[in-house]
Amino acid sequence: MFCLLPRYHGMVSREEADQLLSVAEGSYLIRESQRQPGTYTLALRFGNQTKNFRLYHDGKHFVGEKRFESIHDLVTDGLITLYIETKAAEYIAKMTINPIYEHIGYTTLNKEPTLKKHLPVCQEVPDGPAPQGERVDEEKGLTSLVRRATLKDNDHATKYEKVHNFKVHTFRGPHWCEYCANFMWGLIAQGVKCADCGLNVHKQCSKMVPNDCKPDLKHVKKVYSCDLTTLVKAHNSKRPMVVDMCIQEIESRGVQSEGLYRISGFSDLIEDVKLAFDRDGEKADISVNVYEDINIITGALKLYFRDLPIPLITYDAYPRFMEAAKITDPDKRLEAHHEALKLLPPAHCETLCYLMAHLKRVTQNDKDNLMNAENLGIVFGPTLMRAPDLDAMTALNDIRYQRQVVETLIKNEDILF
Repeated sequence: MFCLLPRYHGMVSREEADQLLSVAEGSYLIRESQRQPGTYTLALRFGNQTKNFRLYHDGKHFVGEKRFESIHDLVTDGLITLYIETKAAEYIAKMTINPIYEHIGYTTLNKEPTLKKHLPVCQEVPDGPAPQGERVDEEKGLTSLVRRATLKDNDHATKYEKVHNFKVHTFRGPHWCEYCANFMWGLIAQGVKCADCGLNVHKQCSKMVPNDCKPDLKHVKKVYSCDLTTLVKAHNSKRPMVVDMCIQEIESRGVQSEGLYRISGFSDLIEDVKLAFDRDGEKADISVNVYEDINIITGALKLYFRDLPIPLITYDAYPRFMEAAKITDPDKRLEAHHEALKLLPPAHCETLCYLMAHLKRVTQNDKDNLMNAENLGIVFGPTLMRAPDLDAMTALNDIRYQRQVVETLIKNEDILF
């Protein structure tokens, strides 16, 4: 049985603290360091030993990741953790070996819905003999037309794989891990919870969970600033509905509008469209009856892409696209763009494909709207791409290559996607 005896003993040594606490298991005291005045140590008696932890305070008390309102709660949680990890260390080490995850619970209740149509794939095809087109491409003397025709090989079904978005979570009342089915111990922050699908697991079990998150609309409550893959999986759609709805509205009544995408709409009204999508989703009304100016809709679409936490052309793919844009040979540059596209997650690739097809149709009306591929590249380059952790000068130099990437994707949309 533990005895919690909160005491502050000022500047005492480890030896003195050990002697004071030896009277009762679970007793503790706080002492000021003799070597570093102004710093404090929590001395705690457990297992007939005195354990010393550096104590911190930033409005709450903590010795590790967890933060507590009181020292009493910190010690209580610590004693629970020490007891479990000491008495059940061997069992804890084996908890993840035979999980229930694949047999009951989350995976059984959340079967992946089948999309009605096959989606484009940006990943490479499985290992095996190269397709005939690729073998032909290796032969000498191919014409540029044939070389380009071999690039379009996206005829396989896709799978939108998504990692879980785990956050440290405090569970009210007893809770069990949905991976290993074992008890989650502690007063607070007993484990982690996926913010997108609600899966609850131990922190150590979270490292074993497959990338099979199936977001639930009750957890995904916004459209803008939401991870793109999370949004499409939550709505079981090929692309974000905001992209489909805005593009359909633009093409129905504004594709010939002069300065399309270049001219800005009123920022307050663009914000209204954003709020409408966040509030109403696919039921949002963006028709001409509500927003007569088509530039409001184009502004809302651009804002959606700018607000993505991971850009449409992802940080991982960004360097490859930059390298591709710097290649001078047209055929090699096109092939490099094709390889870079393979690095995009399927949801990003599908959305980019749909957007580029739309922008290609915009350029086909450039006599009226005055927006050719180069002009659209200037607008959408920094909208779809963001330099990952680059200094200001490098990021500035990248702008012209961002424009060239989008321009290449628009002009060769029918080949690359």
